[in-house]
Amino acid sequence: MKLLIIRHGDPDYTIDSLTEKGRREAELLSIRLSKMKIDKFYISPLGRAQDTARYTLEKMGCEAEVMPWLREFHAPVIDELTGEERIPWDMLPAQWTAVPEYYDKDGWFNVRKMAEGNVIKEAQRVWDGIDGILAVHGYEREGSCYRAVRPNRDTVALFCHFGVECVMLGHLLGISPVVLWHGFCAAPTSVTVLTTEERRKGTAFFRLNTFGDTGHLYAMSEEPAFAARFCETFDSDERHD
Repeated sequence: MKLLIIRHGDPDYTIDSLTEKGRREAELLSIRLSKMKIDKFYISPLGRAQDTARYTLEKMGCEAEVMPWLREFHAPVIDELTGEERIPWDMLPAQWTAVPEYYDKDGWFNVRKMAEGNVIKEAQRVWDGIDGILAVHGYEREGSCYRAVRPNRDTVALFCHFGVECVMLGHLLGISPVVLWHGFCAAPTSVTVLTTEERRKGTAFFRLNTFGDTGHLYAMSEEPAFAARFCETFDSDERHD
């Protein structure tokens, strides 16, 4: 089985849709995806993800099932520096790297900041959601692997958001999402690919083949959007906060 986790195009958050650049990205993404055999589409209920998927769905004559848990990960925490609420994947490197528990796949959510923000409740919602989809497609969670009840080569596409993508990947691969949130960057319309590995009959593990691929943009000379990145050097005028 193959999973395609796709981030929405360059966003206009003020209207929960896409910028003009985001629409170009979504069109180029649709050209790439329409050449593939995709057996099932799942989609976030948020507008920017739905508007991204629409190009592909119309081109392929398909429909997507809306999954509420695929919305952007929503579990605000308090920023120790400002005292204000902030999304949990926007901590400064000096903050999160100083806390060893953030590297622990089973302990990151017990850090006081995360516990007070009730992050585990939202994470469990995502974990249950992806496990539910996988069970429908023949793979049932068993410990840290999956029981291959109905092994198959189906391809399933999920149109969603960066924050929730990292929570899914953390669950599938056994990695703290804090490390993924802060150490990885999935540009708009990027495609992350996981494939089951069944080296012993009945037991499957999802292996990451590609993370955040934007080849469909580069192939048409479209530079990936800057969204999800921060300044490369401090003296630049790129995003700092």
